[in-house]
Amino acid sequence: MRAQDGSGASRRLSRWIPAIAAPIAIGVAVVVVPMQANAAVDLPDLTPAELLEFAAASEVDALSGTVEQTSELGIPDLSGLTGAMGGAAADKFGPDGPMGDDATGDGASPTDLDDLISLATGTHTARVYLDGSNARLQVLDPLAERDVTLSEEGAWVYDSAEQAATHVTVDRAALDALKAEVEAEAEAHADEARDRLEAELGTPLPTPQEVLDQALAKLDETTEVSVGTDSRVAGREAYELVLEPRDADTLIGEISVAIDGETGVALAASVTARGASEPAFSVAFTEVSFEAPDASVFAFTPPEGTAVTEHEVPVPTLAELEQMRAKHAAGAIEASDRMPQPDVIGEGWSSVVVLSMGADGPNAAGDAAAGGLGAEASALLGTLTEPVDGGRVMQTSLATVLFTDDGRVLAGAVTADRLLDAAASGR
Repeated sequence: MRAQDGSGASRRLSRWIPAIAAPIAIGVAVVVVPMQANAAVDLPDLTPAELLEFAAASEVDALSGTVEQTSELGIPDLSGLTGAMGGAAADKFGPDGPMGDDATGDGASPTDLDDLISLATGTHTARVYLDGSNARLQVLDPLAERDVTLSEEGAWVYDSAEQAATHVTVDRAALDALKAEVEAEAEAHADEARDRLEAELGTPLPTPQEVLDQALAKLDETTEVSVGTDSRVAGREAYELVLEPRDADTLIGEISVAIDGETGVALAASVTARGASEPAFSVAFTEVSFEAPDASVFAFTPPEGTAVTEHEVPVPTLAELEQMRAKHAAGAIEASDRMPQPDVIGEGWSSVVVLSMGADGPNAAGDAAAGGLGAEASALLGTLTEPVDGGRVMQTSLATVLFTDDGRVLAGAVTADRLLDAAASGR
């Protein structure tokens, strides 16, 4: 790796915390605890295509259970440091502190960093509840709880350690009306759209089975797909689907997913780094029920003393949606109103995602303290990243993130050298 003094790139790193979290979140979304092999488990044989089709056809919409997630990414456990930063730094970063509102806007509080590091290290336990459109996730931290509840009444996000909750609501009548209008519009133009697509393709639209066959054929070009050893997860018999990248440039060696032999629901998965013998990410149900949870589970009431923030999401009309689409198509949307659009270099397992933030990059606005990062948080991020030629980089066993001095973020399941080459060459 081409290392050098990268102090410039450490500036304003607070804006880039979500980018660090992105590859971690991607890994968590597809991983699970080692499965318990059991000689007594002997499910009917399925080919990889049959197993994928079986899982895709799963119609389970209600369950509850306990999930355990373990991360061994090679990142040092800095939770003690972030916890020690809490009080004094909170005074600095709060709206009444010397950093002012920047702490709650562009800046990163120690809580943000603590949540990020907590996600990437150690073991976590959560309770999961699902019933149709209602869902609840309770992350059971030591001496604390983080809770996300979704229901017809809106969404609650609660953090017991912060004694704070956010209540997100939407005008259901307006949303239902918009949905009905959109569906009617789509139905009215469905035949026209189908005819246009078939004319462009020169052939009838494929059937679902043809789509699956094409997807499997394309997947086989980049990935070896196989059915592994039957196992028992959370007391249930499960198949094992194994994905092994054919790409030698990726950090990922294998993804294993446990699929319930009765319902087709994914019960467990693990991601193992290339050359490693143990998973770097794992998450699995330790207990699960497919009975609908009691409705009271989704009726959240913030505990007494909780600071509640109300946020209502505006619902546009169909005419307003069409107007926004027209502006976007014409390029008439102000640059400040546009979300940064990522570019992708390469394809498959070794592809690199590039996000350009221009003048708002980590080297754009003076030193870290002036940017609202603070000495403690800056030191923490300095521990997580290393200076390289043209920026700073964070490496884990499964993913790497590069922050360039010119305001770009590059991320992928590849080495730091691959990101540096992509940053320099654009390919």
